[in-house]
Order: sequence, then structure tokens, then C-alpha cells
Amino acid sequence: MGKQKISSSLALSENGFLFLPTTGETFTVNEMGKLILKYLQEGKDQQSIVDAITEEYDVEAEDLQRDYLDFMGQLKQFQLVVEG
Repeated sequence: MGKQKISSSLALSENGFLFLPTTGETFTVNEMGKLILKYLQEGKDQQSIVDAITEEYDVEAEDLQRDYLDFMGQLKQFQLVVEG
């Protein structure tokens, strides 16, 4: 799997609201989703994101890997991330 990048037109608020100005669509993410998106904006890859979150939170790496892939699948479905 290639490195994922957030769509350049996607706006993320501190409250977890996502806005895609090209379509006018809005989305909401939880705290973990905001954190993953923040790391993606910083250019981190999947393993770096998983490592950073498992160090900061009490979560098993295997569970986080699965949740990360599920979340990325949802972001791809709505065309909010692109291969980069």
C-alpha cells in the first residue's frame, strides 16, 4: 500500500469537522480520527502513525492497525485521501 495523503482541499477543524469545499460535503470524526488526520497532514506513514498512537494511548497495535485500515477505507470511499 502506498503512502496516503489527505486531499489538499480538505479542511479539518479542531472540533473534528471536515469540510470538502470542492463538493460542499461535511464529515465528522472522533478524537482518534482527528489524530490520524493530523498525523497524515504531517506526512507520517501508517507505521509511524500506529507507533505514535500506541505510545500515547492504551491500545493494542493489532487493534489499532485494523481500525486504521478501516478508517482509511472510509476516507478513500469519500475521496478524502489520495495515494501519494
